[in-house]
Amino acid sequence: MTILVEDNPARRRFEILVDDALAGFATYHVQPGEIVVAHTEIDPAYRGQGAGEALAHGLLEQIRGRGEQVVPQCPFIAAYIERHPEFADLVVGG
Repeated sequence: MTILVEDNPARRRFEILVDDALAGFATYHVQPGEIVVAHTEIDPAYRGQGAGEALAHGLLEQIRGRGEQVVPQCPFIAAYIERHPEFADLVVGG
């Protein structure tokens, strides 16, 4: 199984592809130096298989790589960051 998390700026979302199939996405909007992650959605066929966790990890790594911060409005992303304190430094005001 191959997993890829990529930014799709035209649709303003990070997408997770599992074996080249869209398994889910996280929508966002951009503010100067910040990415506001608003909503995460995983296709029911991929739930319970770690796709949401992989999406959260991948998008946070990409945000870190850009030198930006995150505003986790999405409860799933906020909970992921709480469980993974190595990403807490990315949170605006965190």
